[in-house]
Amino acid sequence: MNPWGLAFLPGGRFLVTEKGGTMRIVQSNGSRSAAITGVPSVDSVGQGGLLDVALAPDYATSQRIYWSYAERDGSGANGLAVATATLNETTLALSGVQVIYRQTPKVSGSSGHFGGRILFAPDGKLFVMMGDRQNGDQRGFSQDLSRGNGKIARINTDGTAPADNPFTGQSGAQAAIWALGIRNPQGAAIHPTTGDLWINEHGPQGGDEVNRITRGANYGWPIRSYGCEYGATQGEACWIGGGTHAPTYVEPVTTWTPTSTAPSGMLIYSGNGIPEWRNKALVGGMQYGGTLWRVDIDQAGAIRCTVRGGQPAQNCGEVLFNNAKIGKRIRDVRQGPDGWVYLLTDAANGEILRISR
Repeated sequence: MNPWGLAFLPGGRFLVTEKGGTMRIVQSNGSRSAAITGVPSVDSVGQGGLLDVALAPDYATSQRIYWSYAERDGSGANGLAVATATLNETTLALSGVQVIYRQTPKVSGSSGHFGGRILFAPDGKLFVMMGDRQNGDQRGFSQDLSRGNGKIARINTDGTAPADNPFTGQSGAQAAIWALGIRNPQGAAIHPTTGDLWINEHGPQGGDEVNRITRGANYGWPIRSYGCEYGATQGEACWIGGGTHAPTYVEPVTTWTPTSTAPSGMLIYSGNGIPEWRNKALVGGMQYGGTLWRVDIDQAGAIRCTVRGGQPAQNCGEVLFNNAKIGKRIRDVRQGPDGWVYLLTDAANGEILRISR
C-alpha cells in the first residue's frame, strides 16, 4: 500500500517500504510477503510515514538495513528519524532495532516536507536528506545550522558525526550537517564516476531543482528560488529573491520553471543495458500523472538548464515516459543489479515497473 522506498535483495527480490508503516519482501514474480515484524511505529500523516530503505554495504554478511521514517514524540511533534536493524529474511523479522539519528528539533503542527531519502556514499558514510518542514514559521531555519530543517546530514553508521564534516566544532552548529539551504529533497543519487551526491528537491510554485551537493555548500532556500510564493502569478517577476542564486548561494544544475514536476526518486545510470543513458540522471515525477525525465548533467555541475512548461530547453534532457505511457505517479527510481531501471509507483496498489530493452 503506497510504497515509498525500494532496495534490492539477493536473488532478484525487493525490500519495499510502505508509507503506512509496513515493510515487505517482494519476490521476482511479484508476490508479496507478510509484513516484516519489528518496525517501530511511524507517524503516517500527510507526507510522513515509513519512507526510504537502504541495505548496508556489507549486507551479504551482516543482513543489516537502514530506513527513514516520520517519528512522533509524546507532545505530538514530529520529525525525520533513521533507524537500523538486522533483517531475518526467513522469519520476516527485524532484531536489534536502534534509532541512530533524529532531525532536531521536532516540529509541532506540520505534516509535510520530511525529505527522507537516505543512501550510502562510496566511503561508507550515510547521507540523510531532510526537508524544511513546510510551515512558514519553520522554513527560514533551513539557513540555521543549529536546526535540522532543510539540511543534508552525513553520519557514520552508528549515527555519530564524522570528524571531517564541515561544521564540526563550530559553535552552535549540528555536527552532522553536510549542506544547507534545502527545501524538500525527494530524490538522491551517487554519481557512479565521481562519487558525488546529487539530489532533487521540490520548489514552491515552480522552481523544482536538481543539485550537485558539495561539502558545506548553501543552496539558498528560502532566500533564493526560481519558484514563486503560492498564490503569486507565475513568472520571473515573482521568483523568490529574484531567482538567481550565485554568487552567494549555489545555482541549481537543472530547474523546472515555471511549472513543477514534483520530482521524486532519482538515479544516475551506470548500466550497460541502455548505454545512451549512461551518466545521465533519471528523475521521477509525481505531477502530470507521472513522468520520468532524463536530465543531462555534467560531472562538475557547471551546466544549468531549465525545463519550461513541461518540456526541456537547452537540450538538457527529455521526457522518457509521461502520463500517456505510465499514468501513475512515480515515487522511486532505482537501477537494479541486472542493469535495468526500476520504478516504484505511488498508489494504494503501487507497482514495481521495470524498464528494459
